[in-house]
Amino acid sequence: GARNSFGGGERRVSQEGVQRDLLPLIEGTSVTVQNYGKLNTDHILFICAGAFHDSKPSDLMPEFQGRLPVRVELKPLTRDDMFKILSVTQYNLVNQQIEMLKTENCELVFTEEAVHEIAETAVQCNENVENIGARRLVTVIERIMQDINVEASDIKKAGLTKTYTIDKKFVDDNVGEILKGEDYDKFIL
Repeated sequence: GARNSFGGGERRVSQEGVQRDLLPLIEGTSVTVQNYGKLNTDHILFICAGAFHDSKPSDLMPEFQGRLPVRVELKPLTRDDMFKILSVTQYNLVNQQIEMLKTENCELVFTEEAVHEIAETAVQCNENVENIGARRLVTVIERIMQDINVEASDIKKAGLTKTYTIDKKFVDDNVGEILKGEDYDKFIL
């Protein structure tokens, strides 16, 4: 791949663009936030994670190196962490799916075992492919809900209602190739 002055190839080139976009915020500026108004970033502590998790300080633009002086290693999310993200947070992905299906005249119910299985699937996928943390939950849930989402729009058009129950078996049946260790690539964001 193409190399740049940061010595890392195409991934480094894309990181440089992200760094250039973030730099004004970190240096201090005034931005407009929807439903809030103007926000001055001069006195905000920024914590950067994700795309830069495998970067060394020397991989960062010089302007970034001085503004992000502390580096820590984060541990991968566990099954329990993923379960909490799916069940404890106020606007979690499970509740989002439930609310979205209400707009299609459908009721959606997730059993606790199903939520644990989604969490386990996300952890396994993160271990066997690139670890993208909690973002993995989005791709797993999208895969599980794929057929239901298509069917739900037809139910509303027909003026009907339907209840779907997502249990462990349903999760296993709809992400079986992940659990068997096959074809993880299609679940990479």
